[in-house]
Amino acid sequence: MKIRAAVLREMGAKPPYAQSKPLSIEELELDPPGPGEVLVRIKAAGLCHSDLSVINGDRPRPMPMALGHEAAGIVEELGAGVSDLRKGDHVVLVFVPSCGHCNPCAEGRPALCEPGAAANGAGTLLTGGQRLRRDGKVVNHHLGCSAFAEFATVSRHSLVRIDPELALDEAALFGCAVLTGVGAVVNTAQVRAGASCAVIGLGGVGLASVLGAVAAGAREVIAIDLSDEKLALAKQLGATRTFNAGAADCADQVKAATAGGVEYAFELAGAVRALELAYRITRRGGTTVTAGLPPPTATFPLPAVNLVAEERTLKGSYIGTCVPSRDLPRYISLYRQGRLPVDKLMSGRLKLDEINLGFDRLHEGKAVRQVIVFA
Repeated sequence: MKIRAAVLREMGAKPPYAQSKPLSIEELELDPPGPGEVLVRIKAAGLCHSDLSVINGDRPRPMPMALGHEAAGIVEELGAGVSDLRKGDHVVLVFVPSCGHCNPCAEGRPALCEPGAAANGAGTLLTGGQRLRRDGKVVNHHLGCSAFAEFATVSRHSLVRIDPELALDEAALFGCAVLTGVGAVVNTAQVRAGASCAVIGLGGVGLASVLGAVAAGAREVIAIDLSDEKLALAKQLGATRTFNAGAADCADQVKAATAGGVEYAFELAGAVRALELAYRITRRGGTTVTAGLPPPTATFPLPAVNLVAEERTLKGSYIGTCVPSRDLPRYISLYRQGRLPVDKLMSGRLKLDEINLGFDRLHEGKAVRQVIVFA
C-alpha cells in the first residue's frame, strides 16, 4: 500500500530545521504484515529527543530511515500466527521488541532483548525483514516502528494492547516518555515512599520522572533544568523545589537544601555535565540513575573512590527497566485515576507536514512533548 511518511535521508542537518528540512514527507510503499507482524494505522506519534539525536547525527543509524518511535494506533491487519490481537484493537508501540527467548528476556528484562537491539541497530523489524520501499529501494525502520507515517508494519512484539477509551494522542506518550521516565523511578531505582529525589533535565522523559517520583510518594522531588519555564511546569506537576542548572553553584545549592544531597538523582538530559551534576548531588549511600542517552563517544570521569568510601550506586536505565505488557496498563490506570497526569506534558499537536518545525521547537527547548496527529 502507498503511505505518507517522514523520511531522513542524511544525518547532520543544521537547524533551523524548518529551513534545512532534514525530514521529507514522501510517498512510500509499505508491504503487508508477514508472519508474526501487524499492520497498524498510526493515529498519533510524539516527537522525542531520540528522534532528534538521529537527525543531528548523535545516534548514527542506517540511512535512509523513516523516523518515529513513540506512537499509538489501531490494528488494521494481522500477519500469520498473530492470534492475540484483533482488527480494531488500540495499541501502543514499544521501541524495543522483545523476543521472549534470549537471556535478558528469560530473566524478565525485555528492555535488554538482544535480538531486539540488533534489529533496531540494523534498521529492520525483529524478524529481520524490511517492509518500506521507495522506487524499489529499501527504507530502513526506526526502532522497529517508523511511526511518523500514516501506517506502520511492525512486529507483534512491538505492540501492547490498551484500553480503547484512552485518547490515542495521550496514549502515544506512554510508549517512550512515560515508560522511560516513570520506569526509571519505580523500576530501576525502586524509589520508596518518603525518599528524596532529584531529576535533572525536564524534557518529556524528565518530567515523566517527576510525575513518577510524586506518584511513588517521595517526600522531596527536586527539579533541575536550564529553562525557567520547564522548572515552573515541574512545580505544577508536584516538584517540591526547583533549581536552575545554569547557576555555577547549583550542586552546592541542592546539597545545602537537602542536608548533603538526595537519596536518588536521575539524569535525563543526555549530557555528561548533567550526569556529573546528578552524581555530585547524590548523598552518601545514594543512587544515581542515568537514562539520558548521550552520544556514543561521551565518557564520564567517575571518582571511583566514592563508590567504596561512600557506598554509592550508579545505574543505567533503558526504557525504564520496563516490562511493557505489565507496566503500560499500570501507568495508564494511574493516569486515569488522576495520579499520573501525563496529559500535562503535551505541548501541542501538529500535522505531519509541520514535523521539521516541531523539531526546531524541541531543539530550542520550547516544547516538552509535541504529538503529530493523523486524521
